[in-house]
Amino acid sequence: MPNANDTEALIQRLRGEIGELAPADALRRQAAGALLLDVREESERAAGMPVGAQGLSRGFLELQIDELEPDRGREILTLCQAGIRSLLAARTLRQLGYTNVRSVAGGYARWQHEGLPIAHGGALDADAAERYARQINLPGVGVAGQRRLAAARIALVGAGGLGAPAALYLAAAGVGEITLIDDDRVERSNLQRQIIHADARVGMAKTESARIALAALNPRVRVELRDTRLRAANVEQLVAGHDLIIDGADNFPTRYLLTAASIRLKLPLVYGALERFSGQVSVFDPRDPHSPCYRCLYPQPPDADAAPNCSAAGVLGVLPGLVGLLQATEALKLLLGLGTPLVGQLLLINALDMDFRKLRLPRNPDCPGCGANAKWSGYTDLEGVCAGH
Repeated sequence: MPNANDTEALIQRLRGEIGELAPADALRRQAAGALLLDVREESERAAGMPVGAQGLSRGFLELQIDELEPDRGREILTLCQAGIRSLLAARTLRQLGYTNVRSVAGGYARWQHEGLPIAHGGALDADAAERYARQINLPGVGVAGQRRLAAARIALVGAGGLGAPAALYLAAAGVGEITLIDDDRVERSNLQRQIIHADARVGMAKTESARIALAALNPRVRVELRDTRLRAANVEQLVAGHDLIIDGADNFPTRYLLTAASIRLKLPLVYGALERFSGQVSVFDPRDPHSPCYRCLYPQPPDADAAPNCSAAGVLGVLPGLVGLLQATEALKLLLGLGTPLVGQLLLINALDMDFRKLRLPRNPDCPGCGANAKWSGYTDLEGVCAGH
């Protein structure tokens, strides 16, 4: 075990090899384009960190630095609490091939003492810090991202096959409020795929059954219940005020109503559909001028005779779980501003071949829903088309 002299010798050697710069110099370098990397633990950064710094705990450098900064030539300035761990982190970055790395002398303590700009995100409480620990450690999430999730409101239409996995994972991730919209009751035939429900709750309203499961998983999440069928007369009232909509109903009348409301209210719509052994996922985001809408994919609803009978067609029980999980993933990406959402793309899933394909889905300039000449004629209920899965 190294003694104090050995440790001090290592620190002095690293100072010579890595090089240090004063916090004020680091601030100037950051303004010129350098990456200021706060390598303290998340619990330390929660109380405050330099403005514009990126947080990545030293223990996760090898695993996550490529995602945060793939450019090996960019100048990186490491910062910890007192200036020791940042030297070790800088050495690790050098070993990983980053060629322009230095440590901030005195760390955050000196940065704070010199009155340099600090962002106070506010610490999470102990329950949240423990509950979301693995998620908070992700680059691009952190405490700030977790707080964005806690402030988010999602309208989830349908508490069945697609809504079940989506609701469970969104609640587990810490989305602040989920509004469940469904007028159905739990049937025993639902349990093969609607895993949010239980045998003991057969006959109960699906929204209440789902609320019980979500409260047991994460009591921090607010669950609002709307035990009603979504119709032309209430669609806008039901989804207004949310950050995005998830289509978990999987039926044509609901999709066309949600598409109209999404466009009018400028709310992203996370689409999912399935039949037998296949599924589809996409994101329609009216905030993006290049995004298509659902009617770019299906301009007009099918005739009642052409729509498959959902009960007769059947569905592989695990498939709604897969599609609903992908919908939850897209929703989290939208809320956190991470990655590339499936805007302008249609993901096709064939469970029998385990084949995933992405097709380009461009915006149709003549689309009756979002095209340049589209005319608003009010919400319309479609009758006689297949109900949900």
